Amino acid sequence: MSDQQSPWAKPESEDSSSPVTVVYPPSPPAATRLDARPGRTEWSRSGTITQLNAAPPAEPDVIQFGKPKLDPAARQRRTLLWFGGSAGLIVVLGAVILLVLSMSGSSPLQRAAGPSNVLPPLAKACPPPSADPQNLPSPPPPPPGPRTVDTQSGISYAAQGAPWQPWNQVWTAGDLHVKYGVGQHFVTETYPGGDYHASILSGNVPAAENDALTLDLKCTGHQVLADVRASYYPQPTTMDTMRDEVTNLGGRPAWVSEFRLHFHSDGLKASSELVGLALIDVGRPNAAVLYVSIPNTVSQFDPVVNQVLESVRPT
Repeated sequence: MSDQQSPWAKPESEDSSSPVTVVYPPSPPAATRLDARPGRTEWSRSGTITQLNAAPPAEPDVIQFGKPKLDPAARQRRTLLWFGGSAGLIVVLGAVILLVLSMSGSSPLQRAAGPSNVLPPLAKACPPPSADPQNLPSPPPPPPGPRTVDTQSGISYAAQGAPWQPWNQVWTAGDLHVKYGVGQHFVTETYPGGDYHASILSGNVPAAENDALTLDLKCTGHQVLADVRASYYPQPTTMDTMRDEVTNLGGRPAWVSEFRLHFHSDGLKASSELVGLALIDVGRPNAAVLYVSIPNTVSQFDPVVNQVLESVRPT
């Protein structure tokens, strides 16, 4: 009787090569047997199966994007080239711009004119004339009698007796801000708006450009007249012009205007006023201004207007 083989035994392989031993990693504690059939053993387990005695993985191919990096010296040369090219372009553009501005008369290399917005209001409205009338003979001597001297304005004129009194205020109303600070006056009436005056006042106003000594007397005089009319009388007004001319006062170029101004204000008896206004070139950037006003309630003093204007002399 032949030897009985175990049902679990397997015949030896006819291959005479050395046997191969497979080593499994230890099973985790929580492994579960899936199949217990003869000849098969399978396990379900978590984790990574590691193949022992396996060759290391091959080096992965390296894929590089973009241009290769430059060495520091190459980067420095490239930077210098960029800066040099930019500087050259700026120089060329600047030269072209200067050439265009020079051809158009707007070059910044030309001498810039002074800002016009800092000129006196009268210099803006009335540019100085091209002629220079400063070479004038000496003025005639003043007429006899007491005089009012306004050294700041550069003129003197005949002083009046009572009821005229010295002026001790400063009027600066109006857009031109003419300062009437020297002269004489008296109160003709008092009304709800205050005291009303007859006046002989002098002052000065910046009328020339910078240090120029030439004035457009007629243009400047009209500006002063409009300022007086709008600032010192009840509005509205109407005007009767008697004189408006460029002449000489005391041997100096002057513009003279005489007019009667009509107006109305509640409670005011005066309804018109005779006015004499003169602008005198005294050889300074500031023109002298002489303002004489006689209300119709004291019309006996009307001759004072011409008397004072004719007595003007430079100081």
